Formats: sequence, C-alpha cells, structure tokens
Amino acid sequence: MRIPRIYTNQTLLTGNKVQLEESASHHLSKVLRMQPGRELVLFNGAGGEFAATIDEISKRHVTASIAAHNPHNRESPLQLELAIGISRGERFEWVLQKATELGVTKITPLMTERTEVKVSGERQEKIMERWQHILISACEQCQRNLLPQLSAPVPITDWLKTVDAELRFVLHHRDSQTLPADKKPHSAALLIGPEGGLSDDEIALAKQQEFAALTLGPRVLRTETAPIAAISVVQYLWGDF
Repeated sequence: MRIPRIYTNQTLLTGNKVQLEESASHHLSKVLRMQPGRELVLFNGAGGEFAATIDEISKRHVTASIAAHNPHNRESPLQLELAIGISRGERFEWVLQKATELGVTKITPLMTERTEVKVSGERQEKIMERWQHILISACEQCQRNLLPQLSAPVPITDWLKTVDAELRFVLHHRDSQTLPADKKPHSAALLIGPEGGLSDDEIALAKQQEFAALTLGPRVLRTETAPIAAISVVQYLWGDF
C-alpha cells in the first residue's frame, strides 16, 4: 500500500514527535482512515523528507513519531521560472499543479493588458492561500520536497525588469524560432500570456529585455496548454527528463 506524503510547516527532527495540522490530520484519519502504527512520509519544504509513524489519532489531530531523514529532493538541475498571465479559475489552477509536477522552480502570476481576472487586497490574500495549497498538494503527489516559489501577482512591466535567467523566452505563435538544443543553461524563464495572449507591445517590451520569441509548432495553444508543452520541452533539453 502506498505510503502517504504529508506537508507540514513545522520543524521536523529525527526522534521528535509532531502533531499534524488539522487539515492533514483530517485527510489521514477521515479520508484515508489510517490507524496508529501506519507509516507516513513528512516534509516541510526545508529540504529532504522524513519517515514517520502514526502514534495517536484524536478527534482533530494526528500525532506522529519522526524517524530517519532522506535528503533527496528530486529537483531538476535547471532553475526554471514560469511567468504567466492570470487566467480564469480552474485553468490557472491546473497550470499551477502541472507546472509543479514538471519541476518548475518559481511561478510568477502576471497582470497583463488582456488579463481579465482582478486580484488585489483581501481577494489576493485568499487566492494566494488557495494557490499555495495547490502547490503543496502537487508536491505531496509528485514527491518533490522543495515547494516552488510562488510570487504575488505583479504587472508584466515590473516583472520584466527583474528577470535574471540565463535564457529567456516569450511564447509567440506568430514567430518561427525554436529552442536552441545546443545550449546548456543553469536557469531559464518562460513568459506566457493569458487568454488572448500577450499584446504586441508586451512582446516587443519582452524582446527589449533580451527575451527570444519562441513558437511550439504551427498550432495555437491555449493558455493552459502552452506552459505544459514548453516546460516539458525545456526539461527534456536542459533538465532531468
């Protein structure tokens, strides 16, 4: 039987006990119906993972004993940032989940000319919490031990000024340039628009910041398809695929 992987934001030390958060405890006791004595894997995003065993299950919490530490993080050698225009609802959440599974190091939600989703104030705080939970769940599933860095939404014009990746690409279906397979970068950035794509002015601004236009074939990909295709190709060429 598969051993569940659980994220906790607490300090983990071999030999200690930990009382898991209410949401994780509910999942283990009510959804998976686990009992004392069952094995777990715990991680907190600080690096590596810990074997653990359930000691006690109460009404609201599960307590576990922490055993040996495994330092393996399963990270790609390529530091890859995905900057993508915020799209509606499940589309964007799907991208967050799959980008995490595919090994992206950093995700930056962008506000662009054609972004229709407004994220600010209290709504931003709530949606950031939801997005972070999606990243955590994806890491639990795909066995990553380091969470991708999730930036707060930022205007594309501000983000372009901060990029320091070795190679930078803006997806542009009206171009014909493909990825340079002979390169071996340590870091890369992918810029992708929301529904409707990036405007001509935004593409031109990206090119001024040393972004190369990139196409992924003759077909126009949806905003949730393009990043998955691009990340997969990049990880195949320069990562660990």
